[in-house]
Amino acid sequence: MTLFDGITQRVIETPRLDVSILEREGDSDATPADRTVVLIHGNVSSALFWQELMQDLPTDLRVVAIDLRGYGGTEHAPIDATRGVRDFSDDVHGALEALGIRSAHLVGWSMGGGVVMQYALDHGALSLTLESPISPYGVGPTRRDGSRLTEDDAGCGGGAGNPDFIQRLIDHDTSDEAPTSPRNVFRSSYVAPGFTTENEDVWVESMLTTSTATGNYPGDSTHSDSWPGFAPGTIGVLNTMAPKHFDVSGVVDLADKPPVLWIHGELDPIVSDSSLYEFNNLGKLGIVPGWPGDEVAPPQPMVTQMRDVLARYSDAGGEVTELKLEGVGHTPHLERPAEFRHALLTVIGYVGPSIHPAPPTEAIIIRSAD
Repeated sequence: MTLFDGITQRVIETPRLDVSILEREGDSDATPADRTVVLIHGNVSSALFWQELMQDLPTDLRVVAIDLRGYGGTEHAPIDATRGVRDFSDDVHGALEALGIRSAHLVGWSMGGGVVMQYALDHGALSLTLESPISPYGVGPTRRDGSRLTEDDAGCGGGAGNPDFIQRLIDHDTSDEAPTSPRNVFRSSYVAPGFTTENEDVWVESMLTTSTATGNYPGDSTHSDSWPGFAPGTIGVLNTMAPKHFDVSGVVDLADKPPVLWIHGELDPIVSDSSLYEFNNLGKLGIVPGWPGDEVAPPQPMVTQMRDVLARYSDAGGEVTELKLEGVGHTPHLERPAEFRHALLTVIGYVGPSIHPAPPTEAIIIRSAD
């Protein structure tokens, strides 16, 4: 595990499982909740991805990054996908309880965005920062309003994992010899074209911590009579996000609505209205044969679904800010760290000696509630 200067790692015991966390040297356990930030990573990654941000946040905050089960240094326990992402969310809650953190500002990236929305539903939060989050209706065949296209959610879940990519995770492949190598997946899907980073080896190392044991990534699948012939199973990562198991649109009805920052890149190929990881869109593009057409299998409008739900959240009295970053892919916190940092500090209401003026940005502020 490659740790940056000032970042420490430890494993804590919880009643559910042993959880690995990253912290900063010098952060105090006595830091109040309103200055505590908890970072939750996405799929095929780990807490290592947060280290640059952790280094850059003000020193009078307490910052904790948690490895979800099956990632990083956390125990590789099986995941009950019929609970949606609640296994992940409950693990996070157990870890925070063990740390004495009763409430905090939550930041979730990609799948982690779904986890923190679930956490807010079950346990509450002081604020939610959703970075390139999955749709509130999960990752799978749904219409704009979240209604499901088939009874079994054909075309998503564990069967959607690329076998060659999975094998390269198993083989701990660090090369760039194939499009499906983790390194090339990082370059083509995690960041926008042309983005480079001196820490790429660390991010690839983080990806390779993904457990491919039974019950972890990607998960099982079942036969479907609907195109493309498979449907979600009941265990494993990708099945947790299937619409039959996952729906966090109920955040709209929270009595206590934390302020929400939604920050995402316009070039994100993973979470998009035309995602390159969504089978209906792949069928429409001719990449997967036999697509039955838009009437039967339209691509999932992931970004539009998120915008619609957050608009309802705002209409119901919640504070929402959307930042869409031009020229940015799936990882704004890596690609545009200054803008990400400033937006995060703003939504948590931080006032202190370490905050800087807003940096020059091409961000588009779509909505900010009165």
